[in-house]
Amino acid sequence: MHQYVSACGVLRRAAHIRGVFWRAYSARPAARDDVERPKVTIRTIQKLYAEGKPLAMMTAYDYPTAVACERAGVDMVLVGDSLAMVALGHEDTSQVTMDEMIHHSRAVARGTRSAFLVTDLPFGAYHADEAAAVNNAIRMVKEGRAEAVKLEAGRRAAAKFDAIVNGAGIPAVGHIGLTPQTAVALGGFRVQGKTVGGAQALVDDALALQSAGCFAVLLEAMPSLVAETITRLLSVPTIGIGAGAATSGQVLVLSDMVGLFDRFTPKFCRGFADLGPRMASAVADYKLAVRAREFPAEGTHTYAMSAAAEDKWRTHVQKHYGLELGATAAPPQSALAAAAPE
Repeated sequence: MHQYVSACGVLRRAAHIRGVFWRAYSARPAARDDVERPKVTIRTIQKLYAEGKPLAMMTAYDYPTAVACERAGVDMVLVGDSLAMVALGHEDTSQVTMDEMIHHSRAVARGTRSAFLVTDLPFGAYHADEAAAVNNAIRMVKEGRAEAVKLEAGRRAAAKFDAIVNGAGIPAVGHIGLTPQTAVALGGFRVQGKTVGGAQALVDDALALQSAGCFAVLLEAMPSLVAETITRLLSVPTIGIGAGAATSGQVLVLSDMVGLFDRFTPKFCRGFADLGPRMASAVADYKLAVRAREFPAEGTHTYAMSAAAEDKWRTHVQKHYGLELGATAAPPQSALAAAAPE
């Protein structure tokens, strides 16, 4: 039985309910109601791949989005560096730091129990040399609680993949095609592999990453025919994003596919919901309810004293402050403030 220390230093027991540990909070979080399922491992991914079942991967950036992915039963959750743009408001993905990626990865890990958790190493975390790549991969596993790391790199980084996978024993996913971290060098967010030479370069990248030990390769923004070629040549799964339907699986940025990112929507993204306007509408309704004093509703969203304590408190306040409590609408300012000298 686990024990937790409350803010006042008193040890309290926590009951294990449906796999979730209740903590000593004044307002306890609700128990998770998702159905238990076996933990997805690399073996699970390999089995699905061998059976020809498309793999479903989705990005998540915090605990709520991780829980949504978990309840949906996706195979893999990716803490993508796209959070730089969709969660932190940066102009591109290169601005997110290692510490920020670890912070978000830990939050996602708290909401992910069954799905396999992959986290991006951000720009600058693996570019210097193999030692830096390995050290940051280790940090992401130890501190970020990731089960695998993803690097946006091709055959030129094969030695770094080898050091991470075979040297440190950390599973890795390659990422080729459009690599947002280095989009400037690619001439912007452009489709890759549209020429025969460009397509061959992507094939060479994919084969090199497989040889270096990657258990999967993500293919972004390339012609479907090129992605199909790579998928058929490899003996490890490919995960497509803007790479057609012939890949071994798909991934999308959650904020894109549910309509929460307001700047643009990539051509390859299908909108499965439009939550942005609904969220704004809900906040607007809240504001109107506050203005009209319709929220909070007494007895529904409020807490009460016992009848005896309430009577004593009313008497106390009337005697000491001259206030009659219980008005349906509060005055624009308190009686004490109104009576204060100028």
